[in-house]
Amino acid sequence: MNSDFDKNVFINCPFDKDFEPILIAMLFCIVYLGLNPRLATESGDSAENRLQKICGLIEQSRYSIHDLSRAQATKKGQHFRLNMPFELGIDYGYRRYFAKNKAHKKILILEEKRYRHQISISDLAGCDLEIHEGSFQVAIRKVRNWLVNEAGIAGAPGPGRILNAYTDFQDWHYQAQLHAGFSDEDIQDYPIRELLDSMKKWISSGQP
Repeated sequence: MNSDFDKNVFINCPFDKDFEPILIAMLFCIVYLGLNPRLATESGDSAENRLQKICGLIEQSRYSIHDLSRAQATKKGQHFRLNMPFELGIDYGYRRYFAKNKAHKKILILEEKRYRHQISISDLAGCDLEIHEGSFQVAIRKVRNWLVNEAGIAGAPGPGRILNAYTDFQDWHYQAQLHAGFSDEDIQDYPIRELLDSMKKWISSGQP
């Protein structure tokens, strides 16, 4: 088993610009709690098969967060976006049939709106989903509470403190990137791996 298994958190979510504030807030919350976010976009190797990469991340992660907010079509003629439900299915299948100790694999399912998943994925009707209402503040609270409970993180800071730290980090990171010669456009297109490194650097510096 991967030595980082107990600290890895696989994230399956939309990667569009509208969802980005929620994604980045979740990443910060996970890092702030001393855990390791893992997601398909952490590596930009075009030669690496994406599905194999996702399966590997699932196998290497004790915790998984699956956000189904973009699973539904939003206008006529638009197709359902099935990547997120598909990856949730892979994770559930791995936990159900292959994990040596099923209790070691923990899954959090997020949605933007309550009960919406029952229309597109009725098999989840009996599962407990957490609703973030499209708010990164709420997402921080939901992710924080779930991880603290499932990972048994003693003395963990409350959601309010994490949110305040996240706001401070954003200000620091923006100014640091400008000073390093990044334009606003560059910062908006900042690689995930570098962003995670910045989060870890800021938190380890004792800024919070």
